[in-house]
Amino acid sequence: MNVRRLIPTTAVAGAAALSLVTLTACSGTSDAAGGDKGDGKLDVVASFYPMQYLAERIGGDHVAVTTLTKPGVEPHDLELKPRQTSELRQADYILYLKGIQPAVDEAIKQADVGNTVDAATLTTLENHGTEVGHDHGHEGETPEEHAEHGPADAAADPHVWLDPVKYAEVAKGVGASLEKADPANAADYRKNTDELVKKLEALNTRFTDGLKNTSTRTFITTHSAFGYLAERYGLEQEGIAGIDPENEPSPARIKELQEIAKKDKVTTVFFETLASDRTAKTLAEDASLTTDVLDPLEGITDRSKGDDYIEVMESNLAALQKALGAK
Repeated sequence: MNVRRLIPTTAVAGAAALSLVTLTACSGTSDAAGGDKGDGKLDVVASFYPMQYLAERIGGDHVAVTTLTKPGVEPHDLELKPRQTSELRQADYILYLKGIQPAVDEAIKQADVGNTVDAATLTTLENHGTEVGHDHGHEGETPEEHAEHGPADAAADPHVWLDPVKYAEVAKGVGASLEKADPANAADYRKNTDELVKKLEALNTRFTDGLKNTSTRTFITTHSAFGYLAERYGLEQEGIAGIDPENEPSPARIKELQEIAKKDKVTTVFFETLASDRTAKTLAEDASLTTDVLDPLEGITDRSKGDDYIEVMESNLAALQKALGAK
């Protein structure tokens, strides 16, 4: 189930109306999808930063990576301009995460490139609720009971990259698919994958140890992007806007969050770099709480607390430790 706001029909009304927005600010990227066909590299198109990071780290010197989402653009709001659909068709390999960006999903479908990998198929998606406050209302349920609430309450959460363990699973799948797409360089892809997985395993250990003993297990954040992370480390996520960052919380939800904050000794309301912080700051002010950044890592900008996935995740860990009162 797609949990994101649908892009208006006019934005995806046919292949001719689709385009690619390319990224030039990150190392290893070129100016247009399809890259330079004369450099001998595998031309890789990634949908947004978490996919770009995997492609660059695993592909190394053998790939030329472009991304459809420029730094600073909220990925879920991306609308493709009418121009370069044909360039997407020239890609050797496409890596995306279905359900995050409807316009991108449609463009990739139209491109029909043989080596197209949906990262959502490389791990197991879980239901973390689309309704604001959903998780708090179903405490103590088994996963089977939780799932019985159905699509009105829950949907497949696509934010797998925020759990280092699941992200490592995706990395392994990406590595295997690159080996298949470019057998001549399979050994290097395998080596790069192993190195990245080790880094992600070490990151998981730092989170496990760093969040083992805390004064509270509950955190409030702008939207419910951190369900996998919370589940992995035994935390309770309370999202102001649910999984969709564009949802507006009701007055009843704001009141509920104030009560949760008081009961669970919450100290901090988290906001993020690519979405509005207005509601988070208003809630924090009304409840006499502080604010801080918890980055869903949907893009790297000059406002990010780190230059890449690992560094920003370490910043997230430090923010959580401070907010939760890690001992």
